[in-house]
Amino acid sequence: MDILHILLQAPLALTWRNLVMMAVGGVLIYLAVAKDYEPVLLLPIGFGAILTNLPLTGIADADQHGLLAILYQAGIATELFPLLIFIGIGAMTDFGPLLENPKMALLGAAGQFGIFGTLMLALVVGFDLNEAASIGIIGAIDGPTAIYVSSRLAPQLLGPIAVAAYSYMSLVPIIQPPVMRLLTTQAERTVRMPYSRREVSRTTRLLFPVVVTIVVSLISPKASPLIATLMFGNLMRESGVVERLTRAAQNEIANVTTIFLGLTIGSTMTGDSFIRPETLLILLMGLLAFVLDTVGGVLFGKLLYLLSGRKFNPLIGAAGISAFPMSARIVQRVGQEYDKGNFLLMHAMGANTAGQLGSVVAGGVVLALLSGAF
Repeated sequence: MDILHILLQAPLALTWRNLVMMAVGGVLIYLAVAKDYEPVLLLPIGFGAILTNLPLTGIADADQHGLLAILYQAGIATELFPLLIFIGIGAMTDFGPLLENPKMALLGAAGQFGIFGTLMLALVVGFDLNEAASIGIIGAIDGPTAIYVSSRLAPQLLGPIAVAAYSYMSLVPIIQPPVMRLLTTQAERTVRMPYSRREVSRTTRLLFPVVVTIVVSLISPKASPLIATLMFGNLMRESGVVERLTRAAQNEIANVTTIFLGLTIGSTMTGDSFIRPETLLILLMGLLAFVLDTVGGVLFGKLLYLLSGRKFNPLIGAAGISAFPMSARIVQRVGQEYDKGNFLLMHAMGANTAGQLGSVVAGGVVLALLSGAF
């Protein structure tokens, strides 16, 4: 009888909330495998969600020195995992299209509109300032930035914010095109922008990450860890003398960190903390932030269309977000739906790399604005 009681102890400890969250984990794994939606993150997140909702394992319990608890303390509480990811992103990013056309930086700024618009809405519906800022940062459409900011401001919301950020990143091809079509006319969508390649010197490419790190750190010190790791990765790439380190940042370091990051995020998705009305509200506001980012970018693109004498294609404004290079490819695809001979990709890549920088700076600005709240 005692043996039977021991065998049934864990199953009997399962609550309906645990079962629901294990099902959610299963859905995330399904989306990763069957739909190819951000599989490198959604697969470990889904598995982590299942693990953390298994009762009596202690795997996510800090008091029992559980594996996931150790990973959380080592990588999320210390902000190590998102910063390591940023080194890998920097090593993979070519800022050449932005350096060739610096005015695209304006679109990278316009593409962050959703962050601050959603922040205001979250305050209105009852979230406190730190929580509202963490929800708004979903609008960066940048998983590491969202994790970095929310882990500092509202760690209790890390699970839904991370899931929303990475889910919406994977849904760029579904969410952006309808907004782009709604806000632009046939004439605007078919504007052709000839691309004349401007040679960017190696010196410029090497100075860019150093100068950006210095300038952004002086303007927004709270953004320094984010921008420094991103730019360090890019400096390794552009230097051409540390190819082994660059490859490691792009592959081994980024891959191992991504596995641990995903499992750790999943460990925050416990039934008691995740199944609340606030979670659904966070997911909805995250979607709104993404839509507002696209709206802000396209509307700014329309302004450039008018100021340029109708020579700028407003669709490019949609690429001013951090989902690189997916958003640039969507701009190219939508543009060619209306003119098969229209090639917008390189212009959009400039806006997209600007969006990558813009999201990091926006995260630092949010932290700086709230620094007095700590």
